Amino acid sequence: MSTLIDCGADCAKFQKSELEYKFNKKALERPYTSEHSWGKTYGEHKRHLEFSHDQYRDLKKYAEEIGIFFTASGMDEMAVEFLHELDVPFFKVGSGDTNNFPYLEKTAKKGRPMVISSGMQSMNTMHKVYQIVKPINPNFCFLQCTSAYPLQPEDVNLRVISAYQSAFPDIPIGYSGHETGIAISVAAVAMGAKVVERHVTLDKTWKGSDHQASLEPNELAELVKAIRTVEKAMGSPVKQLLPCEMACNEKLGKSVVAKVTIPEGAVLTLDMLTVKVGEPKGFPPEAIFDLVGQKVKKNIEEDETITEQAVENHVKNVKC
Repeated sequence: MSTLIDCGADCAKFQKSELEYKFNKKALERPYTSEHSWGKTYGEHKRHLEFSHDQYRDLKKYAEEIGIFFTASGMDEMAVEFLHELDVPFFKVGSGDTNNFPYLEKTAKKGRPMVISSGMQSMNTMHKVYQIVKPINPNFCFLQCTSAYPLQPEDVNLRVISAYQSAFPDIPIGYSGHETGIAISVAAVAMGAKVVERHVTLDKTWKGSDHQASLEPNELAELVKAIRTVEKAMGSPVKQLLPCEMACNEKLGKSVVAKVTIPEGAVLTLDMLTVKVGEPKGFPPEAIFDLVGQKVKKNIEEDETITEQAVENHVKNVKC
């Protein structure tokens, strides 16, 4: 977890299962001959990998000591009970339980914030999830997620983030990614994702199917840095000339210039005017049509900037 802090992550999230509540007996007894197996049956495999309650308590204590949030996906109702006892800051609902409505109700009633992934689900199901959770516990968010490891770009469907933002405008929307690399997760943030979840490993070549879909520490650090940059770059929706643009505007911003010699008293027509980088500054290019029909009160030489002082009865537009 100290590595996560070094990389700039906000929270370390594990997965907690009470195996006899997550799987039935036949699922646990199923032969498991995968290259990733840690036992002859799936139950043996999962028991080998599962941390005990005491180990979780040690992990939580260590997280507090080093200053990072610690939580886990509760993979069944009894796991949620344990995590509630552990006093985690929020519950993560894995995609496999998102359509488990009794689980959602019981978890929501605990009163802790919920982060709900949406892998393997439909929009119709997500509407039902919203309708179940919202009246009980308004502090939750949805994560766009595709449950494939590793995830191919064509299956990511980042546009679902926008669909969720439209369908559920009163809750945060985030992204849980299992792709390789960081580009897609950065793009999710640019689309407005408020939470980003990624798997992390110390070595992608380790035994286990998740490692290939995980980030190594250097990638995680790069991702966090990129996300912070994108957050700054999102900025304001107000489009205006910014102070940082003033130097460029002074140097290269164009003005309305006399295309021909214009005598005092002449009424300006469009064929008298052109646009160039001028010295001194004069009317900006967008004012050229407003100048047509205006009378000039002094001679203006060819290629000379049209200034306010040269135009009769000119009233300067004030931008609010």
